[in-house]
Order: sequence, then C-alpha cells, then structure tokens
Amino acid sequence: MPTVGSFPVLQNKIAGIPVADLAGQFGTPTFVYDAAKIAERIADLKAFDVVRFAQKANSNLAVLDCVRRHGALVDAVSAGEIHRAISAGYKPGGDPPQIVYTADIFDRKSLATVVEHGIHVNCGSPDMIEQLGEAAPGREITLRINPGFGHGHSQKTNTGGDQSKHGIWHEQLDECLRRSDFRGLAVTGLHMHIGSGTDLEHLAEVCGAMEKAALRVGRSIRSISAGGGLPVPYKQEDSYVDLPQYFRLWDETRKRLESAFGHKIHLEIEPGRYLVAESGFLITEIRAVKRMGQNLFYLLDAGFNNLARPVLYGSYHPMAIAAESDRDRPLQEVVVGGPLCESGDIFTQLEGGFVCKRSLPAAGVGDFLVIGIAGAYGFVMGSNYNSKPLAAEVLIRDGKPHLVRARQTDEDLVRGEVIPV
Repeated sequence: MPTVGSFPVLQNKIAGIPVADLAGQFGTPTFVYDAAKIAERIADLKAFDVVRFAQKANSNLAVLDCVRRHGALVDAVSAGEIHRAISAGYKPGGDPPQIVYTADIFDRKSLATVVEHGIHVNCGSPDMIEQLGEAAPGREITLRINPGFGHGHSQKTNTGGDQSKHGIWHEQLDECLRRSDFRGLAVTGLHMHIGSGTDLEHLAEVCGAMEKAALRVGRSIRSISAGGGLPVPYKQEDSYVDLPQYFRLWDETRKRLESAFGHKIHLEIEPGRYLVAESGFLITEIRAVKRMGQNLFYLLDAGFNNLARPVLYGSYHPMAIAAESDRDRPLQEVVVGGPLCESGDIFTQLEGGFVCKRSLPAAGVGDFLVIGIAGAYGFVMGSNYNSKPLAAEVLIRDGKPHLVRARQTDEDLVRGEVIPV
C-alpha cells in the first residue's frame, strides 16, 4: 500500500468496515469513531489512580458512555458538559468524584448546576472561590495553579505563563487559601496543566512546581492532578511520550508528598485528545478537482465548519483516498480544501494560514477522502457557518457501526429562529 512517511495514503476500511459502506449508509461528511481504540488508550494509563477524561475533546454521549464503561471518570467545563456526563451515566459525588467542573469562571448557570448537583469544583480563579463559598460553604475544592510557565504545540494551546488566562497565578496561592478558609471551603486537591504536547523536560518542571505548591497548602491535600496534554503522533516524525517515565516523574512527586503529609495522595491524569484523537476519522467526498496555476485542488464536501484545527492552529492531519488498490493512482501534489465561501477553508495549511501541498493518490469527483486522527476537537468545534448542517457521528463497536448522532437537517438549521411581526 503506498505511503507518505509512515501513513498509508490509500485506506479502504475503518475498524474493519469498508469506507464506501460507511459513506453509503450514513452519507458524508461523517465522523467515525473506533471504540476499541478508545479502550486501548484508557488502558495505557492504568498506572494512574484516576484517569479523568477531558470531555471537551469529544463529548458525544456514546463516546462518554464508552469512556465510562472502561473505568475513566470525567471532567466538565460547562453546565452543558455536566448535563452530558450525567446523561451518559456518570453520577454526581463519589470519592474520587465522578464529575469535576474545571473552569476559570462560573457563569450563572454553571454555578447553579454545581451547587444543585454537588459537583466537585476545580477553581481556576480567586473569584470562583468567593462565588462558590458564598453559594455553598462547606464544600471541598481543588485549585488549578498556573505555575508561571507554559508549553504547547501552538501558542493557542499553551495554558501556562502570564499570557495564559488559565488557572490561579502561583503567587496568589496563599491569598486563595485565606479566601477558602474565610468562605468555609477545604482545599483538598491541586491541578496543574501547562499546555498540549508537553514533553518530559517541561513535565519535570511542572512536577517540581506542583510539589512546591502542595507543600504550601499542607496536609489537607488528598489528590494531585497531572492535567492532560499527552501528545498524539499526527506526523511520521511525531512520537508518543514515554508513558512509564511520565508516570515515574509524577509518582515520585506523589510519594514525596505522601511522606511529608503522612497519608495517601491520589494521582490523577486528565487526558482529552490522547483518549479519542486516534479513534476518529472524518469521511468526506471529493466534489471537485481543479487546477489553479501551479496548484491542483481536491475540494471536499467537508470544511472548517466540520474540522477547524487546520485553520485555527495550522494542524496536520493524515489523509487517505478510500480505494481498493493503487492501480492507476499515482501520487501527486495537491492542496485539499473545503466548500466554504472562505479563503482559509484549506485542510493543508501551516500555522499562519500558509497553504501547502500533500502527496495523495490521483482521485476524482465521487472518490472518498478520509481525514485521520480526527476524533479530538473535531465535531465539538463544528459550526453552521455558511448554513452547513453539522455532520453525522458513528461509533464502531464490536465490528458494528452505530449512528450516535444524526446529521442536522435544514429544519434544524432554523429551529428556534423567529421573524418578528
């Protein structure tokens, strides 16, 4: 099978099911998720006491149910995500809590929701401490600390340092402890996450900052969270993080804190992308092949309304043509774009909007193009731009495809809109 780097550029099946069959049954564009891959990624992290899925990466109820059935707990960043978690079978409360609300603010609905359901809160700002303490004194909380430095595969995914809005600035920790005491809130956990794609060198710095912060809080600490950001290999030169070494760094930190405090500390990890990215594929249909000067374009029926990562971050996703064989399909350099009335609607671009080419087999109108590693920050970042309906979602479990979200209809697009009389 022809490849570019280590990725096949012809792909006939997803999880054993022909792409053509999936497209024929569910239409295009359609996101397809392989449940077995999600289970595999959860099992990778079994050394941690708690695997907590950051559902913002993929919050489809069927995906949440799959994650729950394989033993992972869940993180929510909105009242809507709390509702999704409960709808997927998670229960409020528990030790460790099954659902944690992590954010930098409470909007009024999210504050009411966490109070009503008794959801554990991971506070990302001093004001959250004040607001929760006034509404529900006596609760236990976690603090998300910004250690003063960050790291990420893009500046837009860097969640630490003074240019990031995330977390409580490390120099304000003592102030926040005083606020918590005054409001009757017990700080029982700390969370620290500096960005997506963190390497081991930066991780060691995070572990040191976590240990320092935990010692300042004291013996009330019962859990520490390593956050997320585990890298996923989108390109040939990308690699997975050394998970045994990743765990060792955090476990050594945890053990030193246990020795200092004289009791057990639970070690959590909070992956989002790592659990679901590789499970997902976006099946599209080529609807035009056109030459513009020196560039040959494949134009798809999917655009950045379906998968926004390339236009937002210049993100790379592997691509393949769905075909039985490579006969009469030589590789050629192409630009891959979508249908939107927007020059930035290009899947093959670098950060900053610079268009680039991809080596793909010769293809024509009616051929299917599969965009890989699309299970994270795909559908969840979708929009109705150009009045395009949201794509369908399909979960393959035990060799069978299940429609887990129907494609939007034209009626769905205007539902709730009113012309005043």
